[in-house]
Amino acid sequence: MNAVAAPIERLEAVLSQMMDVACAVSGGVDSLTLATLAHRRFPGRATMFHAVSPAVPAEATRRTQALAEREGWRLEIIDAGEFLNGQYRANPSNRCYFCKTSLYGAIRPATTAQIVSGTNLDDLGEYRPGLEAAKEHDVRHPFVEAGIDKATVRSIARALDLDDVAELPSAPCLSSRIETGIGIDPDMLACVHEAEQLAAATLAPRTVRCRVRAGGVVIELDAGTLDRIGGGDDELATKIATIFRTRGFERAVSFAPYRVGSAFLHPVKFVRT
Repeated sequence: MNAVAAPIERLEAVLSQMMDVACAVSGGVDSLTLATLAHRRFPGRATMFHAVSPAVPAEATRRTQALAEREGWRLEIIDAGEFLNGQYRANPSNRCYFCKTSLYGAIRPATTAQIVSGTNLDDLGEYRPGLEAAKEHDVRHPFVEAGIDKATVRSIARALDLDDVAELPSAPCLSSRIETGIGIDPDMLACVHEAEQLAAATLAPRTVRCRVRAGGVVIELDAGTLDRIGGGDDELATKIATIFRTRGFERAVSFAPYRVGSAFLHPVKFVRT
């Protein structure tokens, strides 16, 4: 606890500057940790908002609801409506801008509180067009303001006795698996999720991503797992191809090393259209 006492104090100091907070909770380690600390340290001043969507795995919603019940949060389940936005569905390189615009636009009418996100310092070094949407909606990022990175977020989660949350792997939304320029389709996202679950159950990898590319479906795995299966698994590839075929997507399946954000092509300077 001593090692994280200072970061927790800084985080509490940032939150104490706000009267009430509306915490956008995706179901990942960052937002769950922020929401828990905000609720415990400032009871009655925090409301959590979780958006359900074809791009959000059901287990993320169940995890959020379970923690909310355990901790006694005020939790609002909302539909951000991003799939009503044709610009989001077109999947440009700044797709996340349209997603976050929908999310924050859905939260704002429901509360007068300060909207906060689980963005941490490490996120600032990545291509994150959603941060522009956050800026436009006056969203604050307490972890960033307190100088806290991802590793420290996990340490804070452990200090809060959220050991299960602390060990959660990074899990961007399912739309991040679709290559830039390929339209976002709810049925395709369902295929992606089912394929990842099957690969996880079959191979027990440290990391798995199902990427949909113009040239086919690529199952990305951590190096150790990929080496263990000799670079591929024909039986698993056939099963995954069937998952996509049954929903009308005829795609070849291959395997490759995991690369962060590899479905994003040609990131460009943010442009609002």
